[in-house]
Amino acid sequence: MARPHHRKKHKAQLQQFKHSQDTSSEKIKSKGSKVFAVVGAVLGFAVAYFASSGSLLWMAAGLLLGGIGGYYFGKKVDNEPLK
Repeated sequence: MARPHHRKKHKAQLQQFKHSQDTSSEKIKSKGSKVFAVVGAVLGFAVAYFASSGSLLWMAAGLLLGGIGGYYFGKKVDNEPLK
C-alpha cells in the first residue's frame, strides 16, 4: 500500500496539517478565563443576594468581585501546562 506522507512532494502538505492542528488547540485554551469570569460573577451574585437579603448595592459588589476573581482564576488555569 502506498504511503504518500513519505514522499518528497507531500512533505509541505504534512507541515501545513501539523500547523493547523497546533493553532486550533490554542484557540480552545484561551476561553477558560471568560468561562470562569461568568461563573464567578454568577456565584458572587448568588452569595451576595443570600448574605444581604437582596440589597442591590451588595449584589452589584458581589457580581463585580466574583467576575474579577473568576477572570484571574481562569487566567491562572489557562497559563498552567497540561500534565
